[in-house]
Amino acid sequence: MTSAPLILSIDQGTTNTKAILVDAGGAIRHRASRPVRPTFPRPGWVEIDPVQLWKSVYGTAHDCLEAAGHPRLTGIALANQRESVMMWDRKTGAPAGPVVVWQCRRTSSFCRDLRDRGVEKTIRRRTGLPIDPLFSASKLRWLVDHAPDGRRRAEAGELAAGTVDSWILWNLTGGAVHATDASNASRTQLFNLETRSWDEELLMLFDVPESLLPRIESSNALFGETAGADGIPAGVPIAGVLGDSHAALLGHRAFAPGTVKATYGTGSSLVSPVPELILPDDGLVATVAWQLGGRTTYAIEGNISVTGSAIDWCTELLNLENASETIALATTVSSSDGVYVVPAFVGLGAPHWKDDARGLITGITRSTGPAQIARAVLESVAYQVRDVFEAMDGSMRAEASELLADGGASRSDALMQIQADLLGRAVVRNNAEDLSALGAAYAAGLGLGIWSSTDEIDALPRDLDRFEPSCTDAERREGIAGWNAAVARTIFSTNADHTPSDEQTAPAQEVSTR
Repeated sequence: MTSAPLILSIDQGTTNTKAILVDAGGAIRHRASRPVRPTFPRPGWVEIDPVQLWKSVYGTAHDCLEAAGHPRLTGIALANQRESVMMWDRKTGAPAGPVVVWQCRRTSSFCRDLRDRGVEKTIRRRTGLPIDPLFSASKLRWLVDHAPDGRRRAEAGELAAGTVDSWILWNLTGGAVHATDASNASRTQLFNLETRSWDEELLMLFDVPESLLPRIESSNALFGETAGADGIPAGVPIAGVLGDSHAALLGHRAFAPGTVKATYGTGSSLVSPVPELILPDDGLVATVAWQLGGRTTYAIEGNISVTGSAIDWCTELLNLENASETIALATTVSSSDGVYVVPAFVGLGAPHWKDDARGLITGITRSTGPAQIARAVLESVAYQVRDVFEAMDGSMRAEASELLADGGASRSDALMQIQADLLGRAVVRNNAEDLSALGAAYAAGLGLGIWSSTDEIDALPRDLDRFEPSCTDAERREGIAGWNAAVARTIFSTNADHTPSDEQTAPAQEVSTR
């Protein structure tokens, strides 16, 4: 008698790694989580120790399996923070520098140089993405140039590089697999959306040797099998890999055009699947939603760098215990009394794309207190999401009647109600705590035959909450006008000279594994 299908799905994020066990009914049987600690060596720089990151992955997986009594696994799935990139030695597996995190702005000056060369239209046409330090290509160039003897070793095929999924796949398979999926590849700025392959001209523009890069697979491909290291059993198929935002979209079962989801994490990503490749020109980007069975679904997306992390910042600023206390404080007042916080800590993402912008607080009076500041920070999350939603609504060729929500900050009823009020449309929250991991499990289940189609996945039970708008149109317009004025002031006051040059960096040191 065979055991019931069970998928271990790992969601590797910017500040934590989660693991869940998912059964054939789509139910989460067990879960575990371990923290990941980014470091900030310079203003605007964000990085993670690759060894610490891998330890968080296998440690969380072990915790989850141990809690479940070490069951037999049908497969492993993986969702991961996107755009973050790293490089390692093909022979030893030793990292050749840090994980340069998606939020990191160390390549701002290189990106400005590219824009000055007039190549942005070419890059947008091929990748769907603007020139911005958010994406992986400029970070990868930086790693090559700052690793000891990095360029020679890269060109000689001695080094491998990739987004976080590639690093985890490499370690799960004992170095046998160097691969990524189409959703992650589409975020590197080296992937051609039409040919769905690495682009030679883009590799030349960013000066990245193709020998570094992983092979590109479908999101539900059989990537390989586990090697049995670090307490994870051997011989388990790895059959689902997606970037976390794409996985969350799949977790929402947002298969039809006209659906828009927002993930409220450290930053936020709004994504909508589209019936064909669309290259928007209003501050949004084009991307691959997923590739299932070789069939590509495209999407349009808007990326916000700072949402949940703004709440964390406010928690530290006000000397509170945790984000829940900050949200509770924000709800003690009914408005921010005209205070606006624009959390451009690492620049402004969509729809503005001002990577050298910095944060601003405006509207403070003598009566302003901690509660108004906390409220303004909470509202800043909803305002930023609204900006992207409105841009998306005009680009996706199908009207969005509601917003699908997930992620840690979406647990706040207050934030979800503010969001519905600012949109003037319903917000539907999926109460699955680990939607990205669940979406990756769906992809793996399709690849392994646990589910035969997306229709079968769509029929699985789910737990939703719905928030309807409750404010007046006049109140909504007044709030939005104040927010727009604050954003305009942020952009106007930007001083690009404050952004440190990527040439002013010390060489990255190799990190030894144990």
